[in-house]
Amino acid sequence: MNIREMRTRLGDTQSEFAARYHIPFRTVQNWETGLRKPPEYIMTLLESRIQEDLVNRKTAVLPKYDSRKIDLPKRSDYVGALAWLKAVQDMIGDNVVFALDEALMCQGSFGGHSDEYIIWVYGDDAVERFNGVVVLGNHVSPYCVKEKNGLRFTDFNRTLSDALANESLLDMQGITEAVSRYYYKNSESFDGLFVAPEYQERFEKLAQEAIEYYDD
Repeated sequence: MNIREMRTRLGDTQSEFAARYHIPFRTVQNWETGLRKPPEYIMTLLESRIQEDLVNRKTAVLPKYDSRKIDLPKRSDYVGALAWLKAVQDMIGDNVVFALDEALMCQGSFGGHSDEYIIWVYGDDAVERFNGVVVLGNHVSPYCVKEKNGLRFTDFNRTLSDALANESLLDMQGITEAVSRYYYKNSESFDGLFVAPEYQERFEKLAQEAIEYYDD
């Protein structure tokens, strides 16, 4: 891929691409017009980062209610998170993989909120025609996907990494509660949890918050 192909795959403008990867705007312009050529190591690094971002899209803002979109079933109308998620899946299609808080609900480690509105998924962009649906990415490795009760969802390690990657937008109560449950069910240990190196420092803080969660 050349720079323009990388940028268009992400759906970014030149300024958005520059801001995403901390590259001067003029440099991006020069690369795309052929005025300058990026070093090979830069191209390799960018290709690697872009592949990650295509899988784990970092949404800039959460969707607001749009009367032109289709409303999903309300969480408050269902007894139990799984019944609600099954109704949501029946409407948006069974090709989606639930992520973040919805994945935690599928795993049984978080009950959700009665006024739940945002639905996090991996899947086709077409599901964004429904109110409240946020597509993290169009593809997630099948090695990170679990299936239970007819629902597909990211496994705990992927859910944890997604939470840390999207922390600025996410209510972290769900992941904190889930990590706390993991710790106490696992003989007060975090063994088995893995995050990417760039999230390790934040995970250590989250782990401490999780240990203290039920003391508050």
